[in-house]
Amino acid sequence: MNECYGEKFILNGDLQPVESFDNSLVYEGDSIYEVIRMVKGSPVFFCDHMERLITSVKLQRKEHLADVPSLRKAIIYLTRSDRKKEANIKIVFNYNNGSANYLVYFIEPMYPSEEQYKKGVKGILFYAERKDPESKVINHKLRSSIYHKLIHEGGYEALLVNGNNFITEGSRSNIFFLKGETLVTAPDNVILNGITRKHILEICRENHIKVELACVKVDDISEYESVFMTGTSPMILPFYCIDDKFFNVRLPLIERLRNFYIAKAGESIRLFRSE
Repeated sequence: MNECYGEKFILNGDLQPVESFDNSLVYEGDSIYEVIRMVKGSPVFFCDHMERLITSVKLQRKEHLADVPSLRKAIIYLTRSDRKKEANIKIVFNYNNGSANYLVYFIEPMYPSEEQYKKGVKGILFYAERKDPESKVINHKLRSSIYHKLIHEGGYEALLVNGNNFITEGSRSNIFFLKGETLVTAPDNVILNGITRKHILEICRENHIKVELACVKVDDISEYESVFMTGTSPMILPFYCIDDKFFNVRLPLIERLRNFYIAKAGESIRLFRSE
């Protein structure tokens, strides 16, 4: 299956037809990546994603294959060529057997439905830890294992549990627990600090919403009223259950946070266009 969703993609700065897309340039060797949501043809939180990409490359001690102006130009070029307005763009820096390539391409969007935002989704527990949680690196084996368990159990997202029985993050998201008016989320040093999570924490500071940075133990999740994930595609999406534990998806604070976040995303798009 070709991962490239569009009709065109960019390889090392050059526009190419989708027929020449080579999945091995993503899934063989080592790949550092970012996924950016596109709204009305513009990337959301572009600068934040570029900062995290640069950090991941440094942490992995790899060569930086394209600077920010080049990636900005590639996104604009690809968007104008393919005309996709609502999708995700993926940037991949791939290092394999002495060769290095960067790709920019659309991937098929997997956005929650309005019903899922309203009723919540099912989460499952998955006992695993990321090797380098602070770097956005493709882990083929872990991703495949999680995918198969999600299919088997009918889950939307897997919550990762470490060796001490603490929940750290989701397989492709960050996790927030809510009790009363206090949010609880894992500390920065044990997770991949997502862009959406970063802005949710900023929103909480601006609006005097209490946040506790701590990992929640599996045995204690039933003490919380609500649990939600944050991420590029889901934005803010509640769980109606995690395994056999059920939660309230209708707390007003979740909707408030979503509205604040959508406003911030809009500001980031205006900033990108003005530059």
